[in-house]
Amino acid sequence: MATDIQKLIGTSEEDEDEEMEMDVKEEGDDDDEEDGEKHVDATSMIAGVDGGMPTRSSNNNRFQQHHQIQEQVGTPGGGGVRRCRPIEEKERTKLRERQRRAITARILAGLRRHGNYNLRVRADINDVIAALAREAGWVVLPDGTTFPAKSQGPRPAGVNSAAVSSQMVSPQTPASLKGVTSAYRSSGELNACNMKGVFIPSSSPYDLPSSARSQNSSIVGDGGGQTDSHPLIGGSMDNVGDKQIVDMPLKLPERDYSNTACIPVYVMLPLGVINMKCEMVDPDGLLKQLRILKSVNVDGVMVDCWWGIVEGHAPGEYNWNGYKRLFQMVCELKLKLQVVMSFHECGGNVGDDVCIPLPHWVAEIGRSNPDIFFTDREGRRNPECLSWGIDKERVLRGRTAVEVYFDCMRSFRVEFDEYFKNGNISMIQVGLGPCGELRYPSCPVKHGWRYPGIGEFQCYDLYLLKSLRKAAEARGHSFWGRGPDNAGSYNSRPHETGFFCDGGDYDSYYGRFFLNWYSRVLVDHGDRVLSLAKLAFNGTCIAAKLSGLHWWYKTASHAAELTAGFYNPCNRDGYAAIVTMLKKHEATLNLACTELHMLDQHEDFQEALGDSEGLFWQTGNETISLIEKRLRKIE
Repeated sequence: MATDIQKLIGTSEEDEDEEMEMDVKEEGDDDDEEDGEKHVDATSMIAGVDGGMPTRSSNNNRFQQHHQIQEQVGTPGGGGVRRCRPIEEKERTKLRERQRRAITARILAGLRRHGNYNLRVRADINDVIAALAREAGWVVLPDGTTFPAKSQGPRPAGVNSAAVSSQMVSPQTPASLKGVTSAYRSSGELNACNMKGVFIPSSSPYDLPSSARSQNSSIVGDGGGQTDSHPLIGGSMDNVGDKQIVDMPLKLPERDYSNTACIPVYVMLPLGVINMKCEMVDPDGLLKQLRILKSVNVDGVMVDCWWGIVEGHAPGEYNWNGYKRLFQMVCELKLKLQVVMSFHECGGNVGDDVCIPLPHWVAEIGRSNPDIFFTDREGRRNPECLSWGIDKERVLRGRTAVEVYFDCMRSFRVEFDEYFKNGNISMIQVGLGPCGELRYPSCPVKHGWRYPGIGEFQCYDLYLLKSLRKAAEARGHSFWGRGPDNAGSYNSRPHETGFFCDGGDYDSYYGRFFLNWYSRVLVDHGDRVLSLAKLAFNGTCIAAKLSGLHWWYKTASHAAELTAGFYNPCNRDGYAAIVTMLKKHEATLNLACTELHMLDQHEDFQEALGDSEGLFWQTGNETISLIEKRLRKIE
């Protein structure tokens, strides 16, 4: 057994080093004699070191010494021949390389699935070593130079600071995501967390500008087009005891922050502050509450403008009376406004305390043509919002869905023009789906969904099925023009389905085609609506809300994200396309549900294998990467 192992892996460290240099290149060599000469050269060098024999330039002399070398450096215990013929050596090298690649593949699969390292699909062993080194707090440059981070020791002289800033790794929470934190007492606690890699430097030029943050947002564009001087370039993060403090620059952008280094605080007003007649429900009580907010130095308030209220009775007829009085009251107290253009139904979801349906005339159209709503596999309609399949279909009294959204936003912009000019309205968040979030309504409580069910695909209305069949025919597989038939039900677990289980159909040729199409419809919808929102609110920061579906995040398929339209399994980054689309429109990303901490969950839900913090870090990593690319272009 020992002899077989020695024949397979060699017997000396020098031999192994020489073979590692040859391993890949030898696979393409056509000249066996040349290969044999390399083998003899390496053997002679070993003999010169271990056996004291002088190396000579003559190939004949080397060949004559071959048997002496085998005796001097033979395997312990008389293990037999030291070297095989060149052809056999070449085959052994190929076998060793295949084994090495197989081990690397298993390491990568384990890290992606269990460690949430953000490794590319064809990562090699160098990428694995670099990722582990960065996780341990080391700095790894593109050329492989590795040294301790700033907090561990001085970096070597002559290192390009620009290169370091793009590659440095901190074992601490990124300054762009948290200013002062003591969540981790040691690097070991952080390393134990299962998060996809978000690696930014201790002194990072890529921290998010405070001018584009809301309570739970991260910037993916500059919002105002001013990118000549990044406000946090040159900022630093130092350790003081167990806490991290971000050094803020003296000069900050003038975007409603009163020239302070503070993150603005906006308070969400009640959903039902305006009733169905577009009147304020309790103006006196609201005024008292607003004065209290002003007394504690709140920057402003966020309010929903409901499509079902302002255009509730007839298409193209808008009533903004209640919002006019509300905005006037807020601005008299010198508070700012963040407005949510809500094109969805309120009621039936977690946190909904009022019922505000879609416009009455839309409901009438839905009774005669229910395919304007999202539909599940069983044919159940969801009237919470309009299907994205009618974005370009003239089924709403001669208008498409995106035209209806644009007309409403344009009416709002004209009606409240003075508030935009005076800077009282600091941001417009555009509703893109259920709950105002960019996602499919895959988890409707009204249809029986309960946490932590995986949800269901919502692509079975007439218009989306037509789009799916068209995409399948374009791929040359018309039989792919259907939804998966083994994806379970709303409350299924991933391992209970043939589609989402480990090695399931989600990773088959059909599964990848379907999920690509499903997520592309989502991205295209966001792209269309935000392009019109940017046109309507030119010069004002716009934002989009993304749902943080964190349950089943630690499984291979990420089933809850797949049914919601986020094609984000363990071997693919499903948020890159979304963030790129938001960057295109210089929109702010508001990520919902990141306040949930999995460690605080009830024991009954531990089986959901969720990771809200890991999801937040992954999406944060995407925004940081885009900011990094933009800064490189500026430089």
